[in-house]
Amino acid sequence: MLRIGLTGGIASGKSTASARFGALGARVIDHDQLARRAVEPGSAALVDIASEFGDRVIADGALDRFALAAIVFRDEGARLRLNAIVHPYVIAMGSAADRQARREGVGVIVHDIPLLLESGQGPDFDLVVTVAAPEDVRVRRMVETRGMTADDARARIRAQATDEQRAAIADVVLDGSGAVEDLDAQVDAFWSLNVPR
Repeated sequence: MLRIGLTGGIASGKSTASARFGALGARVIDHDQLARRAVEPGSAALVDIASEFGDRVIADGALDRFALAAIVFRDEGARLRLNAIVHPYVIAMGSAADRQARREGVGVIVHDIPLLLESGQGPDFDLVVTVAAPEDVRVRRMVETRGMTADDARARIRAQATDEQRAAIADVVLDGSGAVEDLDAQVDAFWSLNVPR
């Protein structure tokens, strides 16, 4: 059984790599999805967030992601407080999903974790893979596909670790700057070298 931590900055191509790992047969545990589940209406994490940031980040009993983003991507202290609330819930949920996959005899488990470095989870995996792409490529992708302004895109990038910081803890760095097919081919090559047959 091989456990991989997959990371990469926003719009780097990490989701493309994650999808390819899934297509090759890995069980992918998407920590972004877990984070969304962790803050659903009525959750303990949402109560904690409302206590920390006030009703301005709650709309109709649910998290107002836009309002929260406007706060945390402009204020590092606020972002750190948010992460301190949410990360423990997400890590616990990821661990539970990992245990379930192991009970089912899954051979390769990939944890797709955008903030792997920031949350200190690198040592938890057999291998760490990061996807990197230049900032201008990532900004263009966010403007074109997510409707962000260039300034908002850069604020999101700067709120995360740098490609160099992620590379320092990674066993493998994949280049996410090109076409989907290029990144898929890199994942395929990684798989053929590292996954037991």
